[in-house]
Amino acid sequence: MEKQKILIVDDDPYILSMVKLILENENYDIIEAKDGKEALEKIHDKNPNLIILDYMMPVMDGVEVCMKLKKDTLFRHIPIIMLTAKGELTDKVRGLDAGVDDYITKPFEPQELLARVKMILQRTSRSLDANPLTKLPGNVSITNEIQQRIDRKELFAVCHIDLRQFKAFNDKYGFEHGDRVIRETSRLVIKVVQELGNNDDFIGHIGGDDFIVITTPNLVDKICNRIIKDFDEIIPNFYNEQDRRKGYIVSQDRKGNIYEFPIIILCIGVVGNETRDITNPIQVSEIGADLQNFSKSFKKSNYVKDRRINDKM
Repeated sequence: MEKQKILIVDDDPYILSMVKLILENENYDIIEAKDGKEALEKIHDKNPNLIILDYMMPVMDGVEVCMKLKKDTLFRHIPIIMLTAKGELTDKVRGLDAGVDDYITKPFEPQELLARVKMILQRTSRSLDANPLTKLPGNVSITNEIQQRIDRKELFAVCHIDLRQFKAFNDKYGFEHGDRVIRETSRLVIKVVQELGNNDDFIGHIGGDDFIVITTPNLVDKICNRIIKDFDEIIPNFYNEQDRRKGYIVSQDRKGNIYEFPIIILCIGVVGNETRDITNPIQVSEIGADLQNFSKSFKKSNYVKDRRINDKM
């Protein structure tokens, strides 16, 4: 079983080494940072399961780090324990407002630290259905998000994003390179939605090479066009020079037949309730699957919108 990773962030070498020793004895994988700036770099690189964060630090304090993380879709799920020598209520309220999950006041007992670490990791593992690769919300969260928008009678558009020819790429270049494509696709989608979408737009990862974006009908064209444009620009970089020049790779299909597979394209099926009644998430999934099948006829990245009115063309 893979060790759980804990990032310790403190500018005091004594506290850093003490907390590290306590947690390493419990078989946690420890990552260290000495200030907020270094912490953010380590978080993006290592993606820890938990962060133990000092309140007062140079360059960027603990509250600033926490606020930045909670605005980032990829990392907002990571629980944070704040270490502080301060006991004032206003300081704790500031941290809690920023998204801190728990506090430990210095000095502390090793048993207390361990108990809080174990409690938060257990609670997070139970409540989080995030995809392990991208850390984006998974199927339970996606279903709940769609249902909530239906219940609130909001206008919405659900974008089903799928990568075509991804299996052939994975087979030739290996799972590590395939995972890089998935992670970069998730970052690209997040960046586009943050720049062009609404503040409450939702991004999820169904699994494999399938993603979900939930936005509003007035923004869906702009978002889909930008995602496709940016994806088509970056995807050739994942191929070697020879395959890029050819524009395809040679690989086997699922039956073992040898074929030439083009460079990965991105297809989006858009399901909304602007022109038809949507009453449950299953309906969204079924319509999305139909649109995905239709989009297979295209030879380049594309998006297809459902324009039917209550199941009539």
